Amino acid sequence: MKATAPARDDAPDHVKPAAPLPPADPETGRITRARDGRVFLIGIDRPTKLNGFTPEMCRELAHAYTEFENDSEARCALLFSHGPHLTAGLDLPRMQKVIRESRAFSPEGCVDPFDFLDPRRTKPVVTAMEGFTFTIGLELMLAGDIGVAAADCRFSQLEVKRGIMATGGATLRMVQRAGWGNAMLFLLTGCEFDAETALRCGLVQEVTPPGQAYARARAIAEEIADAAPLAVEATRANARKALHEGWDQAIADLRPQQHTLLQSSDAAEGVRSFQEKRPARFTGS
Repeated sequence: MKATAPARDDAPDHVKPAAPLPPADPETGRITRARDGRVFLIGIDRPTKLNGFTPEMCRELAHAYTEFENDSEARCALLFSHGPHLTAGLDLPRMQKVIRESRAFSPEGCVDPFDFLDPRRTKPVVTAMEGFTFTIGLELMLAGDIGVAAADCRFSQLEVKRGIMATGGATLRMVQRAGWGNAMLFLLTGCEFDAETALRCGLVQEVTPPGQAYARARAIAEEIADAAPLAVEATRANARKALHEGWDQAIADLRPQQHTLLQSSDAAEGVRSFQEKRPARFTGS
């Protein structure tokens, strides 16, 4: 069954259904979520407040990631923004109590969007970034798998300018992606940097003309969704194991994983479609 994402007048054209939702409550904001074909769309929706995150939005985001993980028809997720900015970061007055009490942003039992805690997602996430991509937005992108930024996108991990530190993964993943010196420049100064700098440092994977990040990210998500889902998940899992547990553990898994994949219907379909010179029709079995 095909579902279209709930959308608003300021949503990208690709996610505008016949009957758009009313505007989000500007005080709480919301996270829209729906599956369109095999791509699961997750929208940050508080544009009147630059998509600043509230406690309600943090909880809804975790529920959205959980719904994506549990949806057997969803093969890839696309995180995007309603309005011109991904997010200006946390709404600190609204989030102050959560931060002060060191409470988790995600409800217990939900998939962690920051990929710190179990249960973890097993399927890929592509992030489309327009405008401000500050603090939590940058960390969500780094916790994902592929980032596409518009040329006019602005990044900042500015927690040190607010007397706090980044706790959503920037201190870990910026160093992995961009190297120590670049990470320290961004983390210790809280400076703004542009999309070309993010691309040069390996923080994002592609830069598009302004206004085209969503379309390109959607195309990438569709391409991933067209691939064999068991192979996609196994490939991502092995790369992740190499990163977190070391090469030896990942290498030890290669042949057993490949053996399992070779027994699948999708592997047979891959060969058959090649022989018949047609697109493969993978079922995840």
